[in-house]
This record gives sequence, C-alpha cells and structure tokens, in this order.
Amino acid sequence: MRFFSFGRLNNPNLAKTDQGTGSLDDYLYDLVPRNKRVRIQLADSDPCQDALRTVIEQGVTETEAFITRRSAADERTDAPTPVRLFVNQRPTPVVGFVPRGLEAPVEAALGRLADSGKSTRMEATIRETKNGLRVDLAIGLTR
Repeated sequence: MRFFSFGRLNNPNLAKTDQGTGSLDDYLYDLVPRNKRVRIQLADSDPCQDALRTVIEQGVTETEAFITRRSAADERTDAPTPVRLFVNQRPTPVVGFVPRGLEAPVEAALGRLADSGKSTRMEATIRETKNGLRVDLAIGLTR
C-alpha cells in the first residue's frame, strides 16, 4: 500500500514526520476505500506521546478510535478533526488528528457505519516508529 503525505494541504507548523499519511487515490468516487487494507496515519501525534505511551503500557496496541462527526461550524472554520481511543471502555485524551485533506473520506466512513447501524468506532493500531508512537486508522474496514 502506498502512503502519501499531502504536502501543502497539511499544517506547515507540524514536523514533516507528524503530518499524517494517506491518499485520496485509495478511495473510489463515492469515498469508499478501494480495499480493506486502506489505512490513515493520524497527524499531530507528537504532543500526544504521553497518552499513547500510557495506552501501550496497559498492553494495548489494537483498539478502537472514536471520531466525532464534524459540525457545520467545524466545516466553516476548517477545524481539525480530533481522534480519541477507547481503552478499557474509557476514552483517552486526543491522540492525533485526521490529516488535512482526508476529512471527507473519514466523514463518509462514519456516515456508512451509522447508516448500517454499526458502531461508529474504527479499528486503530498504535505502532512505534523512529519518530515516536503513531496511530493508524483501519478505514478500509468500513467498506
């Protein structure tokens, strides 16, 4: 699977290694992931390392991510979309944000999950990289 950073669409104030990854090429016309392996790496996780480390210390690497739907005010101001994890049936503090430019596929996935009567939580994996802990959303499983 090919990961792509959105370059100028991302926040220039973030380190290049913390801008998140994903590609609109991984989605069909109606924003459905092309396959079940499509993943999005969250952006702005550097300030959230303590929260992620706490989750790892509890022995959890695979969990569910909770993403709230964007309100009309969020859309108007182009506010970032925060992501929290559920660990031991409790929400964590924010562990990252949906990368710029990928808000629409995430919103579409949340809509598909809600419309089908399923939980709107997405599978998430915490992994260690040379730049710190990162969270990957398994958005492909929302097909």
